Amino acid sequence: MASSQDVHVRICGQEIIKYDLEIKALIQDIRECPGPQSVLMDFNSKVKEKLNQLRLRIQNMEQMAKEQDRETDKQAILSETESHRRQNLSNQTAWRKANLACKLSIDNLEKDQLLNGGDSTVRQRKATKESLVQTSGDITESLMSISRMMAQSVSQIEETIGTLVRNC
Repeated sequence: MASSQDVHVRICGQEIIKYDLEIKALIQDIRECPGPQSVLMDFNSKVKEKLNQLRLRIQNMEQMAKEQDRETDKQAILSETESHRRQNLSNQTAWRKANLACKLSIDNLEKDQLLNGGDSTVRQRKATKESLVQTSGDITESLMSISRMMAQSVSQIEETIGTLVRNC
């Protein structure tokens, strides 16, 4: 019969897989997003939320591994945790690439509309001061987000190296 700890670990693993699949679906939505920027920003906020939930569940699984009595169970769960971390990093990379592709597509579409005599509301919107401030803010937020993701990746790598050093 499975112990209570085993059940909790399995449930945590299932939640991690659920979040992973939800993130992958959102990344696919971003790849297929025709625009505008506000829709992309909505998708990005959902991805950030799911990535945060996934990160917390991975940390929970790691904590459960540390609480295991048997070393073999502990190592198996830590190995699974590390696999989920690598998958999370892969998701973040795919998210960044999908974002860049979508932003490029939206920029090209807007450029075509401007060059091909798109309606005057597009020109007016681009020329307004509020639009420029919003674009500047969006770029700043994107850069800060990338910086945070890179810092998180570095800390995860440091933690992994620390774990490997302690286990060797």
